[in-house]
Amino acid sequence: MKSYRYSGAGNSFVMMDIRAIDAARFRSAAMVRSLCSLNSTDGLILIDAAKDADFRMEFYNPDGTSGMMCGNGGRCTVAFADLLGIHPAAADGVYRFEAPDGIHTGKILSHMGETKSVVISMGDVDGYERHPEGLFLNTGTRHFVVWVPDAEAIDIAAEGPVLRHDARFAPEGTNVNFVTRMADGRLRVRTFEKGVEAETLSCGTGSVASALAAAIEDGVSGEGSYTVLASTGDTLTIDFNRSGDRFTDVRLTGPTLCEGEL
Repeated sequence: MKSYRYSGAGNSFVMMDIRAIDAARFRSAAMVRSLCSLNSTDGLILIDAAKDADFRMEFYNPDGTSGMMCGNGGRCTVAFADLLGIHPAAADGVYRFEAPDGIHTGKILSHMGETKSVVISMGDVDGYERHPEGLFLNTGTRHFVVWVPDAEAIDIAAEGPVLRHDARFAPEGTNVNFVTRMADGRLRVRTFEKGVEAETLSCGTGSVASALAAAIEDGVSGEGSYTVLASTGDTLTIDFNRSGDRFTDVRLTGPTLCEGEL
């Protein structure tokens, strides 16, 4: 069995190839917690064979919870599939893979050393909730986007848990994104992630949620694109098409890094 440590713009994961083994023990909450703690990562991703796709991605938070999409994890899984020699069935080089929220596509755009630029499709987003502090959206997992004057000044360890456990989002809770518009037009996003229960250096679904929230506030109609700055200095690009309160053709692009075999 092959396992590696990957990073997607600072979002780190243990990646395991389970296609040839009985992986039941790796799905237990205790094992997930142990693997993530031992390797200091934001989650565990298992890659398995799929009947009607090139592969299946299973994502687990460090606390053992699962059932949600992970954007940066999806991009890392595409890079990992390439490393494992899994080739897309499609002639255009586009992977088709299963994830907790449905079918996604992914493609490697460039490759330099252990770094690959990867784009994946995200699910459609239908509607949002407006609250006094910001917007709540589901981009494969639940996110509350809060606009702040200076994201760098936020005490995220103190403020994140308050909104993450806010009664308005019970019982599931929500991830919380603190977002600032930079002078150059980019969005500076810091995310407190449920399941990690701390800030992560980057969040793919949170970056998508922040970009779509910006599009709502800006009144964007039709095609749109925003760039998000992660805590590592890496950037993620979010492209989409908006019609009313519906977002389609949502795509997340950014770097992935294979940090080594475990």
